[in-house]
Amino acid sequence: MSRSRASRTAVIFAVVAAAVLCFGHQPEHASFVVQAAAQTPQSMASSDAVPGTGPSASEPNLAPVTLTPQRMQSIGVKTGVVEVRPIHDQIRTVGNIEADETRMSDVQVRFAGWVQKVYADAMYKQVRQGQPLLTIYSPELVTAEQDYLVAKELLAKTTVQGGAAGSHGSQSLLDAAIERLKQWQVPDREIARLKKSGKIRHEIEIDSPASGFIIDRKAFPNMYVQPGTKLYSVTDLSTVWVYAEIFQSDIGRVKVGDPASVTVDSYPDLTFPARVNYIWPEVDKATRRARVRLEIPNSESKFLLGMFVNVELGLPLGDRLVIPASGVFQSGTRQIAFVDRGGGYFEPRDIEVGARAGDDFVVLKGLEAGERIVTSANFLIDSESQLQAALGSFAPPPPGGGAAAAMNAPQGPTLEYSSDPSTPRAGSNNLRVKLTGADGASITGAQVTVTFFMPAMPAMGMAAMRSVATLSEKGGGIYEGPGEVQMGGTWQVTVLATKAGQTIAQKQFSVTAEGSM
Repeated sequence: MSRSRASRTAVIFAVVAAAVLCFGHQPEHASFVVQAAAQTPQSMASSDAVPGTGPSASEPNLAPVTLTPQRMQSIGVKTGVVEVRPIHDQIRTVGNIEADETRMSDVQVRFAGWVQKVYADAMYKQVRQGQPLLTIYSPELVTAEQDYLVAKELLAKTTVQGGAAGSHGSQSLLDAAIERLKQWQVPDREIARLKKSGKIRHEIEIDSPASGFIIDRKAFPNMYVQPGTKLYSVTDLSTVWVYAEIFQSDIGRVKVGDPASVTVDSYPDLTFPARVNYIWPEVDKATRRARVRLEIPNSESKFLLGMFVNVELGLPLGDRLVIPASGVFQSGTRQIAFVDRGGGYFEPRDIEVGARAGDDFVVLKGLEAGERIVTSANFLIDSESQLQAALGSFAPPPPGGGAAAAMNAPQGPTLEYSSDPSTPRAGSNNLRVKLTGADGASITGAQVTVTFFMPAMPAMGMAAMRSVATLSEKGGGIYEGPGEVQMGGTWQVTVLATKAGQTIAQKQFSVTAEGSM
């Protein structure tokens, strides 16, 4: 075998050995040893060995990852359970307090006259049902009362004289006079007073038809009013309405009867229950929002008309399959979850999620109830998964196969790598490589480079990063030099030693650098 062919074969073996070791995640420390010798590479498997992890043309490949308990603890891996349970979605918006229109009453008269005294003389004055609001002098009303008294007197005379026919006619006149007073909404107490006293009152009191607050007033002394004139508007504020707006995209999730809660800055420690009682059948063309009306009790009068409030709509969605929102890794056009298979083995899986409900996502496809997924350190595991896929999805050796291959492999130059600090950190690190021949003698005159590589991360908007350090010979087969690590996270490291243009040793592995991402 020629020298150049042997060198190429040694390089292939080194790459295969590095991939096998990465599947087992054996290199957990900063010091590594590799033998470079001629070896037939193992057959490569398809890059889509894990079902559902095949990316689009713009997405990176992913591969399963195996981590030791120490590694999982150091990067903060946490898991959650995929489960079926009742969930509630929420929509947060704002609104304004308005009067309940079903509890509003207008004060009007059905006869012409002049306002005399005004008792309810201010806006937002509180009144009771039956309480006098004002007095009116009306010539028509005075005439109607006179007609009543005449009919009453005539009835009395015909009754004394004993004329049945005359008595019947007088009674009809009296009933007609009373009916006219009632049609004009003369208060019952005024009719009772007229019957008892037999005296005409030139000013009649107009009472409030309901209890509440005066929200509109048009009655002033000496003002002439005609039939149908609105003098006051009285509204009961024991229940008020909240008008809120929601986006068009949320209309389908809201229905009449849904519960809600209202908070207001005036009472920061209180939450008031409410309920949706109407949804406007129209969307604002400018804002693309629809109005929603909520009904809220206000027996303690804490809500004032026009008050600005915060609204939270609770939307029950029933029993659904859900996972923690932190368990969904958004990778470009894909949604990925890392399924915990036990023993530190994590499998990337394409999933599809629906609406978000609080801290959870509804799962539409890809997961089953009872499975465990990673909910913390997804980004680091994704980087590790990309590294494994970037090395090539080699089929893992059978138990003991890797060790047996190493024992039977011909011995060659040994490459030992270490760094200071032992766990690299973001920034400058001192890198050290020792080269030893098969006979145990130090190898001098070699060229040694250390390359740090991190694949692109589309989900984070980050391009691939690469940093190459060239080490200087220090004597005795020792090579040292500074190496720059651009950020914390998992890096693919390649150590290459060449001499006279030929590769004499190579090592590939991954390290997790400390520091901010």
